[in-house]
Amino acid sequence: MNVAGVDVGGTNIEVGLVGEDHYVLERAKGGTPREGPQAVLDTIVDLVRSLGTEPAAVGVGIPGVVHAGEILTVPNLPNWDGPIDLGAALEKGLGVPVAFGNDANVGLLGEWLAGAATGSRTALGLWMGTGIGGALILDGRPFDGARGAAGEIGHVVVRAGGALCSCGRRGCVEAYAGRRSMERAVSTMVAAGRRTALYDIRDEEAKKGLTSKVWARALAEHDPLACELFTTAIETIGVGVGSAINVLDVERVVVGGGLAEKLGQDLADRVAAAAQPWMLTPHPDLSFVAAALGDDSGVVGAASLGRALLIGEPGGPEARISR
Repeated sequence: MNVAGVDVGGTNIEVGLVGEDHYVLERAKGGTPREGPQAVLDTIVDLVRSLGTEPAAVGVGIPGVVHAGEILTVPNLPNWDGPIDLGAALEKGLGVPVAFGNDANVGLLGEWLAGAATGSRTALGLWMGTGIGGALILDGRPFDGARGAAGEIGHVVVRAGGALCSCGRRGCVEAYAGRRSMERAVSTMVAAGRRTALYDIRDEEAKKGLTSKVWARALAEHDPLACELFTTAIETIGVGVGSAINVLDVERVVVGGGLAEKLGQDLADRVAAAAQPWMLTPHPDLSFVAAALGDDSGVVGAASLGRALLIGEPGGPEARISR
């Protein structure tokens, strides 16, 4: 029984046909439209239909708060005014059952089922991309919270009255560490006279923005502005992650997203070092690891939500996942 997983990111939409062993059999990819929900829905339908095999169900990860199938907020995609119910429209367009979840939640779920979080009873997922996403495994099962908003570490306030975040508040982790926020900071600092190779690298790589690949290359070339902003991002993430560990006492932190794909375990190690000063007590068994599945993390996790619909067990998709 093959199921499609859809991972909607701030830049791209990844789609995969996933088998029962959580292996991705086919893939499709497209840019994330900026026009709003209908354009995203149309793109998902086109990408799923482009797969060589029709799936029995579809699971979708969305970069926002999802509760009871309804998308409440999507701070990193323009022209989304929630709450929004895309389920019925997407089911009509595809002709199969559809389940929704938060993108970071399904990313960690994929890693828990078949990647770096396998075997963990408590884990924190940190997804570093256009924004900063978070997710939780608690007591051996995915934990979404009362309204689907658990794990939103990107919107933990670490600097009261600080930089403006995409959510409309100030001082969130994401306001300093998300790629979109860092790109705005680059623009501001270049306008003020700072020099950087980031834009030259972007143009050489034929990228539309300062992607993870552009940042990785700039960091490898020791571009001063890139290194400065990235250090600030990691230090800010460290405050949020260290504080979250004090609350949750997890055994593993999985670092994923576009930047983790490019920087690997070195990024996870930097986050670990930045979090250490903010942790209340030493954690000898705590490990920080880079996500193992790359782009497939969210696809595999989202597919599991779709597969759970076919199983038909009560309690919501997150309660139906078996390992």
